[in-house]
Amino acid sequence: MHRIHPTAVIDPGAELAAGVEVGPHAVIGPGVVVGEGSQIGAGAQLRGPTVIGRNNRIFSHACIGFDPQDLKYEGEPSRLKVGDGNTFREFSTVHRGTRLGGDETRIGSGNLFMAYTHVAHDCLIGDRTIFGNAATLAGHVEVHDDAILTAFCAVHQFCRVGRYAYIGGFTVVTMDAMPFVRTVGQKPVCLGINRVGLKRKGFDEARMRILERAYRIVVREGLNTAQALERLGDEMAEHEDVVYWAEFLRTSQRGVTRTTPGRRGGRGEGDG
Repeated sequence: MHRIHPTAVIDPGAELAAGVEVGPHAVIGPGVVVGEGSQIGAGAQLRGPTVIGRNNRIFSHACIGFDPQDLKYEGEPSRLKVGDGNTFREFSTVHRGTRLGGDETRIGSGNLFMAYTHVAHDCLIGDRTIFGNAATLAGHVEVHDDAILTAFCAVHQFCRVGRYAYIGGFTVVTMDAMPFVRTVGQKPVCLGINRVGLKRKGFDEARMRILERAYRIVVREGLNTAQALERLGDEMAEHEDVVYWAEFLRTSQRGVTRTTPGRRGGRGEGDG
């Protein structure tokens, strides 16, 4: 059974699965599909085409599935797909895709979007990420599994944030942010691997030491990307985390942030 407040407005073209709760004055438009056990808070608005999985919690005044804020968008059909078990806190916003991004914005499962966060058109979000208050993604951004973006950080369009990355408060990400690494600052620098976050995710000391060794090769030894990739392949190719990190570097289109405090503009900064 549904639990729908009498003041909620639900279009006949919307589909609500069993156990969905809809609060006062919420608005659910045509083309919205909401999975079993999801909760839609007071004043929240959902527009389609949008598919939302099971057991999601959408808090008051969140706006999910709205048109993209892109001047090239001309009303063509586009989609938003959301997995299971996500939380969208108050006033968070998520927009559908555009032609350039394959007409789709996609969010995985188990993510937390705190108040006033924004996910723009064509973004691809993995699983178990955390977005602090007012963290903002421009269009076409990728955020990989288990990354943390803290309060008021902003990510430039077409950038990527790697797995288990930590993006500090107020950081302005204009190049790819490496996996496993803390990237911090309005002119971002790398502050070593994300030890606290990795420990919380169950990484043991041996696994973290391998990542610290990879970090020294990629960031601390003054190598360009090709040289760093060669070293990683020669010395650490048997480690799954390092293989992913190397592939992240190899496929970067915008370059990666590799600057450390006190070293700016040198070989370590953004030489994709």
